[in-house]
Amino acid sequence: MLEIGAKAPEFTLPDQNGETHSLSDYKGKKVILYFYPRDNTAGCTKQACAFGELYPQFLEKGAVVLGVSKDSVASHKRFEEKYGLPFTLLSDVEKEVIQAYDVWKEKKLYGKVSMGVVRTTYLIDEDGVIIKAFGKVKAADNAAQMLGEI
Repeated sequence: MLEIGAKAPEFTLPDQNGETHSLSDYKGKKVILYFYPRDNTAGCTKQACAFGELYPQFLEKGAVVLGVSKDSVASHKRFEEKYGLPFTLLSDVEKEVIQAYDVWKEKKLYGKVSMGVVRTTYLIDEDGVIIKAFGKVKAADNAAQMLGEI
């Protein structure tokens, strides 16, 4: 996980509509940048829907929500449409941003070891500095937790 007080690594990724977004596009706003393993899985769906429900409150506080996974643009589009998600989902199929933010880790599931995205959320301030970092977050509680942090 990246350190609090560090400059957040710049990135440019496509969203669920194929439009590119860079971290620098959000200068002057707080950014909730959350990394999740996969579209349409139980935990990731709970997390995304919770961010969707609270999204108007994030906007009121001048914050944007960006979800990042290694799923394709097309997968993100289906995920967005299926659950009516109102925020941006970024596709990092090359895992460049996932690795830059140090969330690609060894995971164990039922004794099997594999590499994957560890559910992690960063709060980045208006100047692009990481002010909060949460690793191994609980999917269902993450959105409310982040709303309380801003």
